[in-house]
Amino acid sequence: MSRIHQEHLQAGYIFGDPANQEYIYLPAGEVSAENPLAVMESPKGRVDLTLPEAIHMIDKLTLKRCEHPTLGKKSF
Repeated sequence: MSRIHQEHLQAGYIFGDPANQEYIYLPAGEVSAENPLAVMESPKGRVDLTLPEAIHMIDKLTLKRCEHPTLGKKSF
C-alpha cells in the first residue's frame, strides 16, 4: 500500500481522472475513523472502498491529484 497515497487521502486530496469522470477521495467524517471508507465516484455511481482498496484503485487506474467538479481541490 502506498503510504504517500494514504497520507494524501487522509489530508483531503482528491485523486481522479477528469476526462473519465472518475474520482477517489476520503470524506471529512472518515478521517478519524478506525476503518475509514473512501468514496469512488464515476458516471456509474458512487462506491465505498476501504483505504487499501482505494489506494489499489488509484494505482490501477493511474489516478492523479486533481480538482473535483463540485468539491474542488480537497474533500474537506
